[in-house]
Amino acid sequence: MLPGPFAVARALATTRVLDAPDLEDTLEVLHRDPVANAFVATRVEAVGLDPWRLGGEMWGWFDEDGQLESLCYAGANLVLVNAGPEAVRAFAERARRQGRRCSSIVGPAGPTAALWALLERSWGPARDVRGHQPLMATTAPSAEVAPDPLVRRVRKNEIEALMPACVAMFTEEVGISPLAGDGGLLYQARIAELVGAGRSFARFSDDGEVVFKAEIGAVTAGACQIQGVWVAPEHRGRRLSESGMAAVMEVALREVAPVVSLYVNDFNVRARAAYQRVGFREVGAFMSVLF
Repeated sequence: MLPGPFAVARALATTRVLDAPDLEDTLEVLHRDPVANAFVATRVEAVGLDPWRLGGEMWGWFDEDGQLESLCYAGANLVLVNAGPEAVRAFAERARRQGRRCSSIVGPAGPTAALWALLERSWGPARDVRGHQPLMATTAPSAEVAPDPLVRRVRKNEIEALMPACVAMFTEEVGISPLAGDGGLLYQARIAELVGAGRSFARFSDDGEVVFKAEIGAVTAGACQIQGVWVAPEHRGRRLSESGMAAVMEVALREVAPVVSLYVNDFNVRARAAYQRVGFREVGAFMSVLF
């Protein structure tokens, strides 16, 4: 029986927007590397491929046999997944035609660098390019650093006390305030979501100020990713980031996922050393292009 015109069109397509029937194949691609793909996988596992619920489109690249091999999440971030040279070129062409709608490009360093080289002329200049961000992971609690017993889950009635630390961390890390644009409504909603899910951790001083904080952001069955690590400036130099991370790692491994990961700027030598002392090891590298 000859395939209908729709089947032929699908077979001939190099890239297209994925939809509900593609969910199983999409998850198969994402699960090939649970650590590197945690950010995208957690969104797809939670809401599927509907663009409205996903917060963006999922583009798929198919090989000559019509098999889904590569993905590109096109939302607030543009993120490549398992993208070889042909897929990168195809995604770059689609992104160039659509125009920039994202605030950053983030993903595995090699493919992301190739993508940016193709997009820079039409999308540039970038506000910042971070070409090498070590991706680190661990499967065991820290053997050398004792968890800080004062680090605990943030309670819902502590969000107001937590927010200044979150804003300070974001501004230090990204270079702009998360309160710009919409006044921080989306950012505050995201923090509240993490607190409500029990994935925001902090150590508070006796007067209720945040001393250390971190969140478990992306969560899948195979891996989770720690983000937003921050120590109040007046408390830095006391290795509170190490003991704090040891505490968050312990909970994450016990209750959330078998692998805990994070990525860090290569120029942040002190943070990289701290994560290594806690037990993280480099397993890859990311790249970020910030607009």
